[in-house]
Amino acid sequence: MRLVFAGTPAPAVPSLQRLAASRHDVVAVVTRRDAPLGRKRVLTPSPVATAAGELGLPIVRADRLDAAATERIAAVEPDLGVVVAYGGLVREPLLSTPAHGWINLHFSLLPRWRGAAPVQHALIAGDTRTGASVFQLVPELDAGDVFAEVAADIPADATAGDLLASLAEDGAGLLAEVVDAIAAGTASARPQVGEPTFAPKLGDDDGRVRWDEAAERVLGRIRGVTPEPGAHTLLDGARLKILAVHRAPDDAPALAPGALALHGREVVAGTATAPIVIDTVQPAGKGAMRASDWWRGLRDAAPVVGP
Repeated sequence: MRLVFAGTPAPAVPSLQRLAASRHDVVAVVTRRDAPLGRKRVLTPSPVATAAGELGLPIVRADRLDAAATERIAAVEPDLGVVVAYGGLVREPLLSTPAHGWINLHFSLLPRWRGAAPVQHALIAGDTRTGASVFQLVPELDAGDVFAEVAADIPADATAGDLLASLAEDGAGLLAEVVDAIAAGTASARPQVGEPTFAPKLGDDDGRVRWDEAAERVLGRIRGVTPEPGAHTLLDGARLKILAVHRAPDDAPALAPGALALHGREVVAGTATAPIVIDTVQPAGKGAMRASDWWRGLRDAAPVVGP
C-alpha cells in the first residue's frame, strides 16, 4: 500500500522506521514544523523529520492538517494514513482521503487514557498496567474501533520517558502487523469497551510536586512528568527541579510533608505518608546534580520545599 505517516516526537520514530522497511511504500511523512529548542532557541527539526530525512522520504511540515496540508497529502494518493503522536487532529475531508482512512497507534489500552498524554497520566494515576492500541481514526477523540493491542506491566521505577520508549518499540511491531492485515483484507476491529478516561496534555502546574499527597502519589507524579514537563518544587522561593526519585528504605526518618533531611548519604523528603528519596535535582540556573551534592551546598541544615 501507499502510506502517509504522520508523527512528530521520538516515540513515533520506531514506527516510521518499521514501516519504511516494510513492503509498503511510505509516500509522505507529515510532521510539525521545526521548533526552537534549548536556551539559544535554535530551530530544530522534529525527531520524525530527522528520521524521515535519513530514510530519504518526502516530508510535509505542517503544524495543522489544514486545507493546504490536505491538498499535499491527497496529491500522493495514499491508500492508508498512519498516525503516531503527530500532535494535531485529522478532520474531514482529510480523514476520508486515503482509501482505507487513517489508523492511529496510541500508547494506552483504550478506552483508558484517550488524549495527548496517556503514559504520563497512567503513571500519575498509579496504574500498574498499560499498553498500546492500534485503532481506526474517527472524528471523536481516540474513540474508533480497535484492530489490535499489546499489554505491558508498568515497571515500578519507570518514568514516562522510559515507558514511552518501551511502548514505542512494542507498538511499532503491532502497527506493522495491522498495516499488513489491512493490505491483505484480513483486518478486523472491535468497538472499545468500558468507561473512557481522558489524558489531556500536561502543563507546567502538573509538574508541581504536591508533598501533602501520599508517597506513592508523589512518586507517580514525579515519574509521570519526567522528562516533560518536568517535576519541580520551590525552595526559598526558587524553583528546584526534581529529576529522579525512589522509595525510601524502611528505616528512613518520618518527616512532615515537604521537610527534607539527610539519611545516610541520601536526601529524603516527607510526604503525607512515608518519605521518599530524592536522587537527582537541578537548582535554578545550574545543571543537574546528585541531591547529596546539592544538600552539602545548602546553608540551612533542614530546608523545607513546597508549592
